[in-house]
Amino acid sequence: MAKKEAKRCCNNKKSTHRSEEEKKKITKRLNVIEGQIRGINQMIADDRYCDDVLIQIAAVSKSLQTLGNSILEEHLKSCVVRDIKNGNVEVLEEVMNLIKKLQ
Repeated sequence: MAKKEAKRCCNNKKSTHRSEEEKKKITKRLNVIEGQIRGINQMIADDRYCDDVLIQIAAVSKSLQTLGNSILEEHLKSCVVRDIKNGNVEVLEEVMNLIKKLQ
């Protein structure tokens, strides 16, 4: 597991350092999703049947959900664990709010 650090900059926003390998993996998945969306756009241009378009939209939605779950899992294993070890138990409330937003 790559070491991650959340830092606060002058505007008080957190950031997460990701390894080049992790960035490459996420970018690859996002490129696939982008291709799926372009495909849906082409389906609309080609007057494809609604069912076919909706199935592809569901596939994109599932792809995004899977990617989000992967990022959440890594966040819990790295950033949240590190914060708790450093005594920042307030991070649990942040995580609970995040999970509510993702539902």
